[in-house]
Amino acid sequence: MNNNNQSTDKSKGLFADKALKSDAVAVENTSLLKPTAADNSYSNNDVSAHYSEPLSSSALVSTAANAEWSEKSPMTKKTIASGEALKLAVVGHTNTGKTSILRTLLRDVYFGEVKNEAATTRHVERAQLTDSQTGEVLVALYDTPGLEDASGLMDWLEDNTASRRDGIERLQQFLAADIAQGAEHIDGSVYQDYSQEAKVIRQVLASDMAIYVVDAREPVLGKYKDELAILSWAAIPVMPVFNFTDSQDANIDDWQTMLARRNLHISTRFDSVAFEFEDEMHLWQNLATMLTHSEMLEQLMDSRAADWARLYDEANIIIADFLLNVAAFVREINEDDDPMPVLTQMQEAVRQSERTMQNKLLNSYKFYDNAVAATPLELKAYQQDPFDPELLKTYGIRTTSGAAAGALLGLGIDAAALGTTLGLGAALGGLAGGLLSNTSSIADKLTGVKRLYIDPATLTLLATRAMDLLTALRHRGHAATDATQMLYQDDSAITHSSDDAKNDSADNHSITPWPSHKLPSELKKARGKPQWSSLSSGKSELAQSLRMDATWSLANKLEAHKLAGD
Repeated sequence: MNNNNQSTDKSKGLFADKALKSDAVAVENTSLLKPTAADNSYSNNDVSAHYSEPLSSSALVSTAANAEWSEKSPMTKKTIASGEALKLAVVGHTNTGKTSILRTLLRDVYFGEVKNEAATTRHVERAQLTDSQTGEVLVALYDTPGLEDASGLMDWLEDNTASRRDGIERLQQFLAADIAQGAEHIDGSVYQDYSQEAKVIRQVLASDMAIYVVDAREPVLGKYKDELAILSWAAIPVMPVFNFTDSQDANIDDWQTMLARRNLHISTRFDSVAFEFEDEMHLWQNLATMLTHSEMLEQLMDSRAADWARLYDEANIIIADFLLNVAAFVREINEDDDPMPVLTQMQEAVRQSERTMQNKLLNSYKFYDNAVAATPLELKAYQQDPFDPELLKTYGIRTTSGAAAGALLGLGIDAAALGTTLGLGAALGGLAGGLLSNTSSIADKLTGVKRLYIDPATLTLLATRAMDLLTALRHRGHAATDATQMLYQDDSAITHSSDDAKNDSADNHSITPWPSHKLPSELKKARGKPQWSSLSSGKSELAQSLRMDATWSLANKLEAHKLAGD
C-alpha cells in the first residue's frame, strides 16, 4: 500500500470538532486491474484486495474502538482542500441497504454484513477507493450504523438544546450527554439509548459529505424527515441515494417531492442488486457538483471508467480464448471404431473447460463461490449441460446439415466426421449436401481415419452462453445474496435466437453472436489447428501462445457484436 495513504487515516473533515478519531488501516483497494502471478498473495502490510485472493470478513477494521468522542482533543475546523481524499459517510435508516451499496461500490461481496433485518451494522467501518494506476487514496468511505429512532432523538434535541444555537452546537451538546454514551439509568430516571445515533453523528461531523441511503420501496414517513433534519445540522453536503429502484414498489416521486421541500434537489439512483455502471458514474458526478474542490472525484471517475472498460476487454479475451481452445479440439479414431467413448471424453473435457472459463469471469468481476453471496452460476441458465439435446432448441440455434445433423442434436460433434458409424453414410456420400466442410475430411475418409470435432452449433451455444454470463456479471450488484435475484432484466425467461432463427420466438432477449452455419474465420481456422488446443495436446501454455493472435481478433468481434446489440 502506498505510504502516502497514511495521511488520510486521521479525520479532518468539515466541522470535525467532536468527530470520530479513526486510526484504522485501509481495508480495500478496488483496483480492477487484471491479476498477475504476483497478485496471488499479499503480505500483512498490504491488505488490498485482488481477484484471486478475496478479503475475508476478518480483514475488515471496525473503528468502534476509536470512536469515543473527547472534548480534550478537538479537531481543527476546515473545509475540504484540493488534493485531499474525500471522506464520505454512508448514512440512513436501518435496513435501507447502506452496506449493500458499499459492497457494490467496492466490488466486494465480503465487506460488512448484509442481512434482511434491522441494525446489522453496529459500528463504523472504513474502506477506501483508490486510483488503480497510482494507488492514491481518492475516497474514504464510512459505513455507519442505522438511525433507529431519529424522531425520539429530535424530541430530545428540541427539549434539551437551545433553538438559537446552530446545528453543529446542538449536535455537540447531544454528543456530550449521557444518552449518547449508552447510559440507561441516571438519577432514577430511564433514558433512551441513542449510542447508535451518536456513532453516526460523530462520523458525519468528521466527514466532508454524506450520502443518505433511501429504500425506494418505503413510503415517506415522519421518521425519515427527522433523520434528514438532524443530518442537515451537521452543515455538510448530503445527497440522497435511492436503493432498490428496480422494484415495482418504488416510491421515488413521493420521496423527491419531500426532499425538494427540504432543499435537497440533487439525488441519484443506485440499485445495489440490479447494478448499472452508468448509475455509479451519475452518483460520483452528482457528488462532484456539491463540492468546491472535486478533483478527487473527477480522478476517481476517470480511473473507474478506464478500469471498467479494460475489464470488459479482458473478459472478451477470456471468452475468445476458451472458444478457440474448444474449436481446435480434435480426436482421431479409426473408421471402424465406435466413436461414443471418445465423444463422452470430449464432452467432459469441454464441460470442464467451460467451467474454468466461467470461474475466470467470476473472479475478474470479483464474484466467488462462497457462503456470503450467491454467484451467477447458481442460476439454472448456467448449470445446464451444454450437450443437453434440448438446450440448442432453447437457444433457438438451428443446424444447417439437415436431418443428419438433427439426428446428432445434443451430441455436439460434427456430423461430417462420423461417417457411417451412426448411419449417416448416405448423407456423407453427397458433397452437395454441405456435410463435408473441408477437403481434409475427404482425405481422412480415404485413409480410413475419422476426426471428431466440436460442431458449429455447440460452439455457437458456448459463445452465446459465455456472453450472457458476461452481461449478467456486469449488471449484478455485489450485494445480491439470493440466486433468484435478477442478474439482468427478464433473466428468468431468457429465450435466444440466431439470425437464421430470430422469428422462432416472439420474445427474444439475446441473440447469438453469429449464425451457427457462419462461424467466424478465427474459429474456422482453429478447426484445422489441433496444436492450438490444450484439450488436444495437453500443452496449455504453448497452445495458448499459438492461438494468441486469433484470440485478440475474435475478442474484438465479440465486443463489436455486443456493442451493435446495445
